Amino acid sequence: MTLLNVVVLGLDETNLDLLKRVPDADRYEFHALMSITDMQSGEDIPIAELLETAESRIAAFDGEVHAIVGFWDFPVSTLVPVLCDRFGLRGASLESVLKCEHKYWSRLVQSEVIDEYPPFAVVDLDAPRLPAEVGYPCWLKPVKSFSSKLAFEVTDDREFDAAVEELRGGIGRVGEPFEYLLDKVDLPPEVAEAGGQAALAERALSGDRAAVEGYVRDGEVVVYGVLDSLVYPGVASFLRHQYPSQLPDGMRERLAEVSRRVIERIGLDNTTFSIEYFCDPATGEVNLLEINPRHSQAHAELFEDVDGHPNHNYMVKVALGEDPGPRGTGKYAISARWYLRRFTDGVLLRGPSEDEIAMLESAIDGVRIYRKAPDGGRLSEGLHADSYSYGLAEIVIGADDEAGLSAKYDRCVEALRFEFADEEGKS
Repeated sequence: MTLLNVVVLGLDETNLDLLKRVPDADRYEFHALMSITDMQSGEDIPIAELLETAESRIAAFDGEVHAIVGFWDFPVSTLVPVLCDRFGLRGASLESVLKCEHKYWSRLVQSEVIDEYPPFAVVDLDAPRLPAEVGYPCWLKPVKSFSSKLAFEVTDDREFDAAVEELRGGIGRVGEPFEYLLDKVDLPPEVAEAGGQAALAERALSGDRAAVEGYVRDGEVVVYGVLDSLVYPGVASFLRHQYPSQLPDGMRERLAEVSRRVIERIGLDNTTFSIEYFCDPATGEVNLLEINPRHSQAHAELFEDVDGHPNHNYMVKVALGEDPGPRGTGKYAISARWYLRRFTDGVLLRGPSEDEIAMLESAIDGVRIYRKAPDGGRLSEGLHADSYSYGLAEIVIGADDEAGLSAKYDRCVEALRFEFADEEGKS
């Protein structure tokens, strides 16, 4: 049997193990290309250098490369289409990916085919003012960022001014390399005028959070799952993602239909995607939050728990031009990825050891624990932070129902010990 070589940008051990559990995994050979730390950490994201390095390593590959894939946010999500085009492989066009990732451009395209989006407008950080059509409360965010960094909910002029100052100081880290890629495509005049270092103001949304995952293969849009996204009380930081969604059937189908219309309009093809929403089952209101031209690797184990295989299966099969096949049957009726967070900065003196985690995983069925904050590190200097919180650990749990998920999570939180120093370094 001839193995198919699949190059994976940002491949780590956890995701390699998941890829080895997709159906027909023995037909594929997965090859890591640069680590996610290489691409996302550091003060700058040297996009041209990263692209040159990736191209040279793929060109030097001993054998035929059959697919190039990735499941991380910027810059991976935008490097993949450039590399697929460079080497003549299946994948989405760079233009369609940028239409998803440039938040203003994405809203303009959405407005052509759906009504399910909030009032929005560009904010020039050199001459900032809140657009009257948006009003307070609203969110102010870069037209391109990742992991919800530099996204601020503002309710008055004071908060708006403070958010503008934060954005001015940090928007260039992602905005500058993003503009390097924007320069490679023909932009609509209004998007070209905004560029990659503007901010977007959007009216604040309320309701339940949900996500739709799917793929496009040769122009056919397929939705394979709807998930719930629950947040911590009073803030926008995620508490957990769970699959399958517990929303009513009619609401889940509405989300899927809006997703299909938008993806078709954008022209995304031969790739996976995930779309985030706000919705209210009582009123039927739906609002699209953002489109990601990739599936979520954070959801992979949830799909495996419930459907029998990780969602990485769709990414691999579509990139190779193969039919991903039907969903299977997993061990659990519902699965969730919980995000254990701290809402104040500090130095982590000690977190749970590998042995302590292993003992807890053995004691509770269906639990897998991933530490995200290292001992001795300041939380604000780590990779796992949003604008309001710092990630300590992620806990994947499979169960029979939502009550079972919560009970297992509570046991984990009680057992996992994290010790911190305060701002003066005292414990």
